[in-house]
Amino acid sequence: DPIMQIGKGGVTDNVLKQIDDALEARELIKIKLLNNSQLEAKQTANEIAESVRAEYVQSIGNKFVLYREAKEAQIVIPK
Repeated sequence: DPIMQIGKGGVTDNVLKQIDDALEARELIKIKLLNNSQLEAKQTANEIAESVRAEYVQSIGNKFVLYREAKEAQIVIPK
């Protein structure tokens, strides 16, 4: 389930701070764009990922997933 929703206010500094904190705590997060946001998921995800130094994973419809390894890694990805 998405842990955050972005609405008509768009991507603000406060939203970026919340995403940054969530990535540090969880490493992998899903975000939903509300219909009133007028934003496109893939473009928005890439812009947010660049801003918070994360990786864009995927987008499906109006939801997208971001990943960033935390200082104390919680998810181990096999090589």
